[in-house]
Amino acid sequence: MKTKKQSILTFIFKLAMAMLIVTAFSCSPDSILTEESPEANKSKNAIKAKEIARGAHIRGTNGINFGPDDVLYIASFYGQEIVAMNNQNGKILNRFGVNGYDVEGPDDLVFHPDGESIYFTDILTGFVKRMDLNGNVIDKSYLADGVNPITFTDDGSQRLFVALDFQGDGLYELDPDDLSTFREIIIPSATNPFPLGFFNAFDFGPDGLLYGPSFLRKEVIRVNVGEWGDATSSDPFTDGIAEVVNDDEDWEYPVAAKFGPDGFLTVLDQNGKVWKVDHNTGDKTLFTTLQPGLDNLAFDSEGNLYISNADFGWIIQILPSGQARTISGGGMIGPQGVAVLSGKNNKDAIFVGDLFRMRNFNGRTGKEEEVFKGYLVPETDKLTMPFSVQPDGNNLVVTSWFSGLVQSWSPKTNDVSEEYQMVFPIDAARVNGEIAVSDLGLGGVVWANSKNPILPIDGSSVFAPGGLATDGVKLWVADWGSGIVWEINFNGNTPNTPEPVATNLKFPEGLAFEKEGSLVVVETGTSSLLRIDLEKDPGDNVTTIVDGLELSGPSLPNSIPTWWFDGVAVGPSGDIYVTGGGANVLYRISKE
Repeated sequence: MKTKKQSILTFIFKLAMAMLIVTAFSCSPDSILTEESPEANKSKNAIKAKEIARGAHIRGTNGINFGPDDVLYIASFYGQEIVAMNNQNGKILNRFGVNGYDVEGPDDLVFHPDGESIYFTDILTGFVKRMDLNGNVIDKSYLADGVNPITFTDDGSQRLFVALDFQGDGLYELDPDDLSTFREIIIPSATNPFPLGFFNAFDFGPDGLLYGPSFLRKEVIRVNVGEWGDATSSDPFTDGIAEVVNDDEDWEYPVAAKFGPDGFLTVLDQNGKVWKVDHNTGDKTLFTTLQPGLDNLAFDSEGNLYISNADFGWIIQILPSGQARTISGGGMIGPQGVAVLSGKNNKDAIFVGDLFRMRNFNGRTGKEEEVFKGYLVPETDKLTMPFSVQPDGNNLVVTSWFSGLVQSWSPKTNDVSEEYQMVFPIDAARVNGEIAVSDLGLGGVVWANSKNPILPIDGSSVFAPGGLATDGVKLWVADWGSGIVWEINFNGNTPNTPEPVATNLKFPEGLAFEKEGSLVVVETGTSSLLRIDLEKDPGDNVTTIVDGLELSGPSLPNSIPTWWFDGVAVGPSGDIYVTGGGANVLYRISKE
């Protein structure tokens, strides 16, 4: 049986491989698409996409901290922005995001003690950055992939510390006046790859030690950060640099710890529990229980406690009684893949992959009916982080490039019946009884079980296969890089020569079989939904169903081209459903 440690090692290895792959892909030649791509064959009409479900105001709330005048600043890794919010009524005062700002994937933030600038970590790019209150980045430096928690000392010395999570492990001190200057305090070694076990959102205690949760060790720990020039450690618990404060079995995934005005260490567990820990004795007391998905916390100038939820995107204040007061409501944070199963009374049951959750919506009303947890760190027989989704009988084929997994998962039982470890899977669908996967790390479209090729990347007409569609016998593949949609027939499980059924599309992603003779595809380059008539010749067979969709933003530098996947599905009713990651909505286009 695969042990928990082996699962974590595999997870980290896949993340490292993923970063190598995306870096290599980002350095490849530009897409062959050109501005001369013909558009005349895409006739437009008056059909409108109806928003049937809308998500949270913020697409995932991560690190939070209070700035001048008790304005609450929120880092949103998935939303790729830092949000300034009125902490009383939830009014958004400003948004610093990728459009016009050098903010790409912030996970945590802290104010300089003078209150004039913000330091934050861009977890996916590995940069630590300093930004003024107008959103101008005035200093930045690459530290390491996985930069996550960040804080200053509380003693007036203005020392700045950063740790790594999920894409690395370790602890660093940075010069706040020159972020390119840093010292390694704790780093991995070949024999101890996770010396701190993902030291997450932390805070300095009254004794000058750095307190925080160890995500993987499921403990609250403290670290003596030492002085500039001290030796680096790879075994901090053996060397006496780190020690355990509390390791009770109650912890599931402790994720953040901050000292409050009461002198206790307030610790969040992702399972929704908020604890008070005596840092001297390690004793802990349950303070309150909230919706799972907790991420970070902060205290305002009056000592009021605020908490963020990464999975649902809400911000709440915890009253002294332990009751929650909503500041900004939550919900869906990042709709990506979408699939339709037959629901009650033959109504469409919509399933949307929402980064950390799989959400089930009523296709008629848009009402959310069920929510299933996806696991950031892979758990045996548990749903992974759901990115793209495809129907699979009564099950769903779920794909996660972040976890490197493809699964067949049952929404009825919440069980995984099949699971395949891939490298960098984008989409997957079952055809001829087997699961086909578009995987940039494995060189194109492959079979999940054998990894044998179906449509290899050739650097000529196949660059970045992503969205898949099938009628159960044939397979269609949307290539984001070439703008070609390919049709593949099979002799058994041996693919025949692929044939193009549509060309000159601008960055196609989600693809779905609509009915005999047609496909629908999300064209992200024009924010449109297109129909491909399979009975007509390529070049004269594409029409626009609807345009003006608010889709996901562009990928980060050195990342996969499809980034947050824009999905499409067709229900038994004939209605079409599209995820709008930019607006954080689920669209329905009723059948004609």
